[in-house]
Amino acid sequence: MLIYKEKQAVLLKLHQPSRVTTVIPTAKLVNHEGNTLVAVPHRPDEARVLRQLGFDVPEPMKEYYDWPGQYKPFSAQIETSSFLTMNSRAFCLNSMGLGKTISALWAYDYMRSVKQAKRALVICPLSTMERAWADEIFRSFPDMTATVLYGTAKRRRKLLATKADIYIINTDGLATVKEDLASRGDINLVIVDEAALYRNQGTNRWKVLNTVINRQTPRRVWALTGAPTPNEPTDAWAQCRVITPANPELPKYFNKFREQVMRQVSPFKWVTRPGAAEAVANILKPSIRYALDDVLDLPEQITVTREVEMTPEQKVVYKDMVTKLRANFGGDPILAVNEAVKAGKLMQIACGVAYGHNGSEVVIPAAPRVDVVKEVIEESEGKVLVFVPFTSVLTHLAADLQTEFGFDAVEMVYGDVTKDARDKIYSAFQKRDEGPRVIVAAPGTMSHGLTLTAATTIIWFAPIYSNEIYEQACARVRRPGQSRTTVIVHISGSLVEKRCYERLKNKQRIQGTLLDLLEEEETI
Repeated sequence: MLIYKEKQAVLLKLHQPSRVTTVIPTAKLVNHEGNTLVAVPHRPDEARVLRQLGFDVPEPMKEYYDWPGQYKPFSAQIETSSFLTMNSRAFCLNSMGLGKTISALWAYDYMRSVKQAKRALVICPLSTMERAWADEIFRSFPDMTATVLYGTAKRRRKLLATKADIYIINTDGLATVKEDLASRGDINLVIVDEAALYRNQGTNRWKVLNTVINRQTPRRVWALTGAPTPNEPTDAWAQCRVITPANPELPKYFNKFREQVMRQVSPFKWVTRPGAAEAVANILKPSIRYALDDVLDLPEQITVTREVEMTPEQKVVYKDMVTKLRANFGGDPILAVNEAVKAGKLMQIACGVAYGHNGSEVVIPAAPRVDVVKEVIEESEGKVLVFVPFTSVLTHLAADLQTEFGFDAVEMVYGDVTKDARDKIYSAFQKRDEGPRVIVAAPGTMSHGLTLTAATTIIWFAPIYSNEIYEQACARVRRPGQSRTTVIVHISGSLVEKRCYERLKNKQRIQGTLLDLLEEEETI
């Protein structure tokens, strides 16, 4: 076997050329120095078949791709991208912060360059449509066009009809364009971001995806998730049924798989069996997995943004506050006596709890922001710190997370929590495999001296106005004893928040620029 790099071909000298030419239509017989050779294009699909025939063919992407973009890929990203190109159906299970988005885009870009992929559809949470996917395409692939399918069903269908290389749609928006995709054979790659959202086969979300990728035109499917089993080992079954249904190791029925990985101890309680992790790994194939601890060439700390949309109720109240210095929700007025107070009120509204007349709490629906926090907690490899700038918001969020993850899993630290109580919480938190999984805290109470290296993730529910407190709070997880890469997640749902994060990241003064930010809001 010879790799002819100039022509990107594999040359084989075979006694029975038909062994290859009958199964690879693009293979050709060529004459070289009096010998008849089989020339096979060195591309992923052909390389995969050659490997199945027993030929040790190198992965083409590693041989020829130039890796565009502003960053040099980590070794884990190179392996991940190449792995995806070699599998028409596959899972990428890399941890949050290891660049699953850019790895998948590099893989698509290469497959497009060798004409083994045409157009791609990215299905992802609302919070990552613009800031993760669209932004990465804009930064790293200037020759690639992307269209975000968002808005009414009519608008989404109209946008899908326009020409683009990549279409990006949110998880539950897929249903609105399901029928339109049936005739789109040119969209032959689907990237499913946060595949764990499809862990329940009974949901409409699962059924729509199943139609699009398994009952319409044949499509490659790459599924991305850092936490395929956020709750129970059985979470993996439905994901495999929709992404890799041809896997012979996958039980056809859910109950059979549940019996493999869990044991019933009462009419309503099941517990995990020993060896469940191995059983899950056996059905999550083909897959690639890199944990933060596996990657030695990562920076010590990674910052990502999750963008959320305000609810209709938030939008109405937020707009009134921007234009009138007052708003009303549920009959309780929210007042701002001046522009400086107004900035704080806008942030409270974006968070979902504002201080009303005489200090009352006005709770405004903010489910998308809370849902993003839950998603990040599920994705995190280690424990999580959630920083919230307002006490009223903090207590409501903590209560919601306790309902979701359990009262023993979530603790609160803010001004009213005594020193003794805080010390007990911190001590329990530092035990990696025990104690609470999440601390929801006021950033000012945890900004100096503490070592909380059991955490690998910090979530900012909203920004604060102090550079010093921000930097000190972020430093709680980057202390002596921290051996893992840590991730800072900024949650943003308004222009004021976005600009505040930019200034915090660049260590710029914020307080003096708030009026400028508000003026920018008013011009939109």
